Amino acid sequence: MIRFYYHPTPNPAKVALFLEETGLPYETIPVDTSKGEQHLPAFRAINPNGKVPAIVDTDGSGGKEVRVFDSTAILLYLAEKTGKLLGSPDDRPELLSWLMFLGTGLGPFSGQAVHFQYAAPDGLDYAVNRYRREAERHYQVLNDHLEGRDFIVGSTYTIADISAWGWLDRASRVMKGAEDPLRAFPAIKRWFVDVDARPAVARAREVGKSHPFKKTNDEETKRALFPSNYHPGM
Repeated sequence: MIRFYYHPTPNPAKVALFLEETGLPYETIPVDTSKGEQHLPAFRAINPNGKVPAIVDTDGSGGKEVRVFDSTAILLYLAEKTGKLLGSPDDRPELLSWLMFLGTGLGPFSGQAVHFQYAAPDGLDYAVNRYRREAERHYQVLNDHLEGRDFIVGSTYTIADISAWGWLDRASRVMKGAEDPLRAFPAIKRWFVDVDARPAVARAREVGKSHPFKKTNDEETKRALFPSNYHPGM
């Protein structure tokens, strides 16, 4: 059984989609990051970095319970555990390359673009421009790669597609103010429509919906989500 520590944000969404694609048995454990539950000692024992997603596999190697944190690590671990959505052995160098591009580039720059466009105080125009343009640059790299291709790696749907879907599903937030956020990236748009139509995507969107996650963006939320903005004792 997989214990899946979840909040409805892009990186946990990737893991939800993998679990729904493969039918691997799992239990969703909500972690309300707006309330600061990611900082509790019980969760820090699972992910010392205090972020979601994280999983505990109660049937890890040798039947031992193991933890895995970081969405890219989780996708690789679960794909190798199940033997699913890895592509062919010949695809592995490309698979690893695109997973790292998504996990260290497109995802983080998209997240920072969202932060500085929506959460940061006014007047930080340089940061807003920096992260928005870098997000757009990463979109363009992926768009160029997808021209004439149905999938990111090889000829089949893999965890690279799942990883990309997680953040590209939030393109309207990343590209704030754009009426059609993927219009400038037609190859991504075509690919996204195809992936988003998969039945497992609809199921992944339902994960955690019954839990009343906090939606108020008050002072408690800001301190929980951005603790490094506050000095100790503030």
